[in-house]
Amino acid sequence: MNKKSDVTILGGGLAGLSLALQLRQSSPAASITVLEKRAHPVPEAAHKVGESTVEVAAHYFGNVLGLKDHIQQQQLPKLGLRFFFPAGDNSRIQDRLELGGKRYAPVPSYQLDRGRFENHLADECLSNGIDFCHQTKIEKVEITKSGDHCVKFSQNQLPGQINSKWIVDASGRRAFLKRQLGLSKTSPHVCNAAWFRFSKQIKIDDWCNDARWSAGHDGKTARWYSTNHLMGRGYWVWMIPLSSGSTSMGIVAAEEFHSISDFNSMGKAVDWLERFEPQCADAVKSHLDHVQDFRAIKNYSVESKQVFSKQRWGITGEAGFFHDPFYSPGSDFIAFSNSFLTDLIRRDLNGKGFRIRAIAYDKIYKKFFYGTSTAYLDQYQIFGNPTVMPVKILWDYLVYWSITGFIFMQGQMCHQRMYLRNMTKLSRLGKMNHFMQDFFRQWHRATEGIPASGCIDISQIPLIREMNQRLLDDMNHGQFANRFGDNLLQLETLGNEIVANSGIDVQVPFQQSAKPSVRQNAFETIFASVNGTNDPVTEERDAALI
Repeated sequence: MNKKSDVTILGGGLAGLSLALQLRQSSPAASITVLEKRAHPVPEAAHKVGESTVEVAAHYFGNVLGLKDHIQQQQLPKLGLRFFFPAGDNSRIQDRLELGGKRYAPVPSYQLDRGRFENHLADECLSNGIDFCHQTKIEKVEITKSGDHCVKFSQNQLPGQINSKWIVDASGRRAFLKRQLGLSKTSPHVCNAAWFRFSKQIKIDDWCNDARWSAGHDGKTARWYSTNHLMGRGYWVWMIPLSSGSTSMGIVAAEEFHSISDFNSMGKAVDWLERFEPQCADAVKSHLDHVQDFRAIKNYSVESKQVFSKQRWGITGEAGFFHDPFYSPGSDFIAFSNSFLTDLIRRDLNGKGFRIRAIAYDKIYKKFFYGTSTAYLDQYQIFGNPTVMPVKILWDYLVYWSITGFIFMQGQMCHQRMYLRNMTKLSRLGKMNHFMQDFFRQWHRATEGIPASGCIDISQIPLIREMNQRLLDDMNHGQFANRFGDNLLQLETLGNEIVANSGIDVQVPFQQSAKPSVRQNAFETIFASVNGTNDPVTEERDAALI
């Protein structure tokens, strides 16, 4: 089979299929081809990780791509991210400091069964006239300076060739273009992961039968609807429910604390859990006859020297960059890269200039990536600290809602003038976040080993709910600029507040705002909790937070 295409996408997983749909929306007349190695439909549940979405990805899939009906009807709502910090030998979940909400956030997020979702994406592509070729093996990619690229492949053992104006690599860790063009770059973030799924729902709510601990978590507000994180020094364990009735579980750990050789098989993973997370180990052992799959990956963080080119090629998804799954950012960065690529390709197909934008978007995307990576790099040492981590987590939320989440959800991602107007603010935000991430490490060293218990209901913290809600505001350019400035002032005030409450003698390199609209003492609930004033199973605690 020999054919021509305006755009050929290498890989028909989450990144490739969603890009194809977004391109079809922006360029209805374009010929789009997707080449996918796997046979479709793919299995539900036992397929891929990356099931947890946060605000940007939920907005991208639901609103930008128009898939909200499928997501609301065929996937599960997510009761946010939830964290349990260490207490003793971790044998009693009710003794652990908990950070999470009892209400759904104003901006929705979801747990996606990747198999079910990618099958739906493939069907949408076919119904929109996109040429989706599955069971296709890519043999060779030829990139030319003129933009007349060539992909050679085989399908059902028959050779084929596509000549394409644009080539986009969405092949995941196979990373055809990155490897072929010598763009691979070693990440300094050295972490490993193992994951496995069960054909049964494993509910963290069942780990304690104390009615006071369970209060407020009934029906759709049960804790198992969250992406649950079991936290420890140098590691975390996830538990994610899937709409197919399965449960996704994984171990993620920094190599300096936990070698991948300690949990890179099902048997080893059970032994590791028995040592660090005994309640989770008991749940796993009682469901071993329901295991659907197991996979381990070493050094999962990947980087690339370039992702967008004026020579009409691009890279999206894990084929280019991936830093860490802790805050579920993988699909967010798919949304970012796909949106940049869609704008470049649309402009080119419409006869408009795109080459300078390709250079600019490449720089912007990498700045977003490296700015976000500060939340993870050298931070796993803090993960088991119940004093520092609740504050760090909420700080990271607010940074996300103030910068990348805010920019994307306000439709400003591809507006070059926005970056020029806010260059100084973005620089201040970046420097401030770097300072705070370093401060969290200092604070950790001063407080390591101090226990804490209780429950921090983030849905009752006004600033958290307000900042999340504001992502939905419909703003013009002037209102956007004013809000961006207010976000910066709010973060600077919070930075001062966090340092002041920590007791660490550090000079803060930014000022606290006196603007009336900026909240003061926004983290009072957090500081009260980590100082031990909230008992995990007392009526007084529940009354204070509800």
